[in-house]
This record gives sequence, C-alpha cells and structure tokens, in this order.
Amino acid sequence: MGLLDFARDIGHKLFSNEDEAPVKITQHIEENNPGISDLQVSVEDGVATLSGSADSAAAREKAILMAGNTKGIASVVDNISAPEETSNVTYYVVEEGDSLWKIAEKTLGNGAKYEQIFEENKEVIQDPDLIFAGQKLRITQA
Repeated sequence: MGLLDFARDIGHKLFSNEDEAPVKITQHIEENNPGISDLQVSVEDGVATLSGSADSAAAREKAILMAGNTKGIASVVDNISAPEETSNVTYYVVEEGDSLWKIAEKTLGNGAKYEQIFEENKEVIQDPDLIFAGQKLRITQA
C-alpha cells in the first residue's frame, strides 16, 4: 500500500493500549493541525482509520503520516476528503544513520535543502535532530 503502510513497532508512543489510541492520535493531529477539520480516528488491530476534510492534499498526507508514524500503528486507512493536487511528492523512509541533511542530499541533490524537508514535515517532525529509522517523510521535488 505504499504510504499507508508503516512500521508498527517504532514511532512516537502516544498510547498505552488500543482503547485510548483514537483519542491520543486525534489530539496529536489536532495539536499540530496540518489543515484537517472534522477529524475522526478509529483504531483496530493496529489499523488507524482517519476521516474528515482536509484543506489540501498536503494536509491530508501530513495527517496520515502523523498517525502512521505512531508506535502501535501498522497501517492507515485514508477516508479524508481533500482537493486533488498535482505535485511531485515522494515518500522517504528514514534509514539508520540518516539525518535531514543526508536525506536532502539523497532526494533533492543538495544537503543544504534539509530545511525544505523539515518545513514540509514540521507537523510530523517536532525536532529536526530527532528523526528515527522507519519514520516516513513527505518530500516534494521542485
């Protein structure tokens, strides 16, 4: 499934048990709201289902990444409505030893463009020095 599959055993630990997962994931997305309204989250057997409305395709994708990069979530079902956008977006899975600089070199051809990656993922990455192997990031090619 590409973007919708995640590594269940890594990520930010937001909840202790699956019963509290929907509330915790909703709070996490709403605190760093990428442009989602009427957000509803359900979780069953490590699968998070998101619904609501997004201001843009980027907002929708960021909400999916925020939920999926959570420890205990293996995949995300996307039921968020959003306008269609035609942008050259790719998704990068962070590898052991990566930094935003290294990722920018690999994906954008210039390590100095790491700030672009951070800015584009600021809802997903709280601290540019704290990314983890297995985390998915959204990268727009110019």
